[in-house]
Amino acid sequence: MKYLVLLCDGMADMPNKALSDKTPMECADKPYTDALAALSEAGMCRTVAEGLKPGSDVANLSVMGYDPKICYTGRSPLEAASIGVDLKPTDVALRCNIVTLSNEDDYEDKTMLDYCAGDISTEEARLIMETVEERLGGGRYEFYSGVSYRHCLVVKDGTTELGSMTPPHDISGKVIGEYLSSSENAAPLIELMKKSYDILKNHPVNLERRKKGLHEANSIWLWGEGRRPKLEDFRAKNGVSGCVVSAVDLLKGIGICAGMETPLVEGATGYIDTDFEGKAQAGIDAFKRGTDLVYLHFEAPDECGHRGEAQNKVKAIEYIDRRALKPMLDYLDSCGDDYRILIMPDHPTPLETMTHSSEPVPYILFDSRVKKKGIASFTEKNAAQTGIFVEHGPDIMKKLLGKL
Repeated sequence: MKYLVLLCDGMADMPNKALSDKTPMECADKPYTDALAALSEAGMCRTVAEGLKPGSDVANLSVMGYDPKICYTGRSPLEAASIGVDLKPTDVALRCNIVTLSNEDDYEDKTMLDYCAGDISTEEARLIMETVEERLGGGRYEFYSGVSYRHCLVVKDGTTELGSMTPPHDISGKVIGEYLSSSENAAPLIELMKKSYDILKNHPVNLERRKKGLHEANSIWLWGEGRRPKLEDFRAKNGVSGCVVSAVDLLKGIGICAGMETPLVEGATGYIDTDFEGKAQAGIDAFKRGTDLVYLHFEAPDECGHRGEAQNKVKAIEYIDRRALKPMLDYLDSCGDDYRILIMPDHPTPLETMTHSSEPVPYILFDSRVKKKGIASFTEKNAAQTGIFVEHGPDIMKKLLGKL
């Protein structure tokens, strides 16, 4: 038996005026997904338990079968694992975004223009982070380069009692002052952010981006604090081996901490320009190596939701269907083994709010051995109307594995 999780990050949404009051899932032409939906169990799943923040960290842990209330220690430590940082028990890791802020004199008066600095390239970002480490690192602080705008700060002998360190994608277009933590413990970190603006505003990378009319990477933004995570080995927990295919450090970090394979896919970006075919092939290759379960993660719908890009979010769903699901189905149908497929988002990222929400998400669960009477197409409304509801998010993995 082979198991595939097709995780479409942030895909669920609300009816949107730009889409004639439809959701992106309702607008998308996704023939392969809908063909499976017609023969699958369909329902809703609560991936973000009450009291937890609706992040991709919490939600994906839940889909993978881990209870975030028990094992979650913060977002950045998971990303640090992917980068190769060996956290000590007393270390605290934080996500270090490279962002674009407006140019008001006082830092608190600046506006969050772009949480990802115009999709800055990994090479440009590396040069930025080298300067940040040179000027602000040392002593208690160590900065590590990641992918594109996503990087890491490790604070030695740090604390996680930092008040509210707001994710930058939650405040797009807003003045940042009221979103800076007022905690005394956070004050040194806020000072690092302020200093970074003065250091980076005339950085050679930004001078070139300014000439090209691109968003400048003119500040770091710290959030997502946490300590070294402890995840039970995925195979020991579930009795099957696993592989995580993703462009983002967060998902790869979860995989590493869970003892799963995490192959590198050249051209995987986490946005709509990612190599959909390359990621599907990485999943197929994992199956061919004997891996039991492939967790194929696509960040593109989430990124489009954060940017309010309605048409691109529809396009992202269509690309996943044609360029990733189809080749996976072609392989699974030809390999001679039975298989089960779970398709779902981790959380909604509504175009209207441009940030995550905690609402339950739709899912379909297909079994090649048992054809069920499913739903006409995979949409939020159709899945909800079945009345099937998975209240405890981690149970969805048990369903996939036939243990529930």
